[in-house]
Amino acid sequence: MNNFFKVSHYSKRSKARLGEIHSDHGVMKTPGFIAAATKGTIKTLTPQQVKEIGIQGACVNTYHLVIHPGVDVIEKAGGIQKYSNLNIFTMSDSGGFQVFSLASPKRQFAAKAGLTRKADVRGEEQPMLVKISEDGVKFRSTFDGQLIEFTPEKSMEFQRKIGADINMAFDECTYYPATYEYAEKAMERTHEWLKRCIIKIGRKKIGIETGQEDGKKKVEKNPTSKFYFPNSFPNPSSTNQFLYGIIQGGTFEDLRKKSAKFVVAQNTPGVAIGGVSVGESKAEMRNQVRWISDYLPSDRPVHLLGVGQIDDIIDLVKYGVDTFDCVEPTRLARMGTIYKMSNVKLQMTNKYQISNNKIQNGEIDITRTVYRDNFEKIDVDCDCYVCKNFTKSYLHHLFKQREILGYTLATYHNLWVMEKLFEKIREAIENDLI
Repeated sequence: MNNFFKVSHYSKRSKARLGEIHSDHGVMKTPGFIAAATKGTIKTLTPQQVKEIGIQGACVNTYHLVIHPGVDVIEKAGGIQKYSNLNIFTMSDSGGFQVFSLASPKRQFAAKAGLTRKADVRGEEQPMLVKISEDGVKFRSTFDGQLIEFTPEKSMEFQRKIGADINMAFDECTYYPATYEYAEKAMERTHEWLKRCIIKIGRKKIGIETGQEDGKKKVEKNPTSKFYFPNSFPNPSSTNQFLYGIIQGGTFEDLRKKSAKFVVAQNTPGVAIGGVSVGESKAEMRNQVRWISDYLPSDRPVHLLGVGQIDDIIDLVKYGVDTFDCVEPTRLARMGTIYKMSNVKLQMTNKYQISNNKIQNGEIDITRTVYRDNFEKIDVDCDCYVCKNFTKSYLHHLFKQREILGYTLATYHNLWVMEKLFEKIREAIENDLI
């Protein structure tokens, strides 16, 4: 029986909705946040702390796991959930963001000329470009120099071995600012790669209302209530892995709509929106989601890749986005930026001011000297373990001395705030407030 995604309530004020995504590793209430677990770990946290916080899902990076420890190792261990002991809803990316990082015109010219260039991969290690083609991308690992090739087929195989519940189709995330011609070419390439991903994994038709496969009795005949699932791969950790197609199109309205129509029509179990939050303004980012909101599926989950600022999340759930992933809460925590629970409350009621694209008084920079003698709890409005037990002065001390515990406490708190944010969003949708 298909229990993958169920909607329990649609807001009367917007396209926001309440739902649940069911996986082999737990249920994710939506809207929900998927924390960054790039290399198979939510940085600085133990699995026990992840459970204490109530983190629902984690997103692992296929590129990094291919480099080390290698997907064969993860498969032998029983999949990423068993390997990491993060037994929660898990998503893997496709490696497509690395294509984006390698795909600027200068880098493509260098590759065609036989020159080697580094790619900036959101502050992570920089792979060495070898070749970009319609088939995929080749680069050398900075870890051991091995030649790595990502194609739609290889990405699907890598993700199968990783064993995450959700697999992303291989795509090209258009760089910003891209020309119309390049954005269109990248979009068309993404569409062709999606078809190849679907062919690679195979798929079968499922009657959603009855749960009966084709050829058996009592199959639901309503075509609007069924779609295609990928066949299950034989994996010791995940018996069900579900494919998401990714919408691209850059900052161009007609391309975004064209891509949305194509990707949704492929009937993958879920749909993701890619190529946003890559350098464009907040207004441009919102437009890219707004343009396609009428084309997003009502019976399948919608994921927005790489978006994690609180004001963006609150605004974008109104267009029908169900899940978000982003490194920002954890990365900022390791830099000493502490979220404030009061900021969540203010933004939920729109009682905040924006200055230079940032929310005023929305965060604490715990590294500032002003906190050295401040013995208040870290966030007076928060009741997480960190705020109950430690002061601003102590956390300031840990960061100034670069003690690892400081990174752990800050990460714990920031992700706690993110989970509380989504609890409030779900409550607001249930009451038709957003």
